[in-house]
Amino acid sequence: MPMYDYECPSCGDFTDLRPMVECRMPQPCPACATPSPRVMRTAPAFSTVSAATRKAHGTNERSADRPKLLSEGGHKHGPNCGCGSGSKNSRTVARGADGSKAFPTARPWMISH
Repeated sequence: MPMYDYECPSCGDFTDLRPMVECRMPQPCPACATPSPRVMRTAPAFSTVSAATRKAHGTNERSADRPKLLSEGGHKHGPNCGCGSGSKNSRTVARGADGSKAFPTARPWMISH
């Protein structure tokens, strides 16, 4: 989140972290709560946070107003459902001479349906 400079008419300059969407809106002064306009004293500075924290904040912002719907695309089943649609590790099928299916990567002791 970038840091912006603001100027309170009675207290003077102060700096605050604000979302970029709200950069043009007046910020209340921390001392007297007077709405103060943004001033350009220096170039905006970004606080340094880890990539994991940025990703977490982005996920929270995306899910703040509504959850992702299944109709918006993507895989419709749960993780590791085994249907093979869109998965990287879909199962290989080997066919015998009589047309029977064999799964060479499957566990031989499991009974399939």
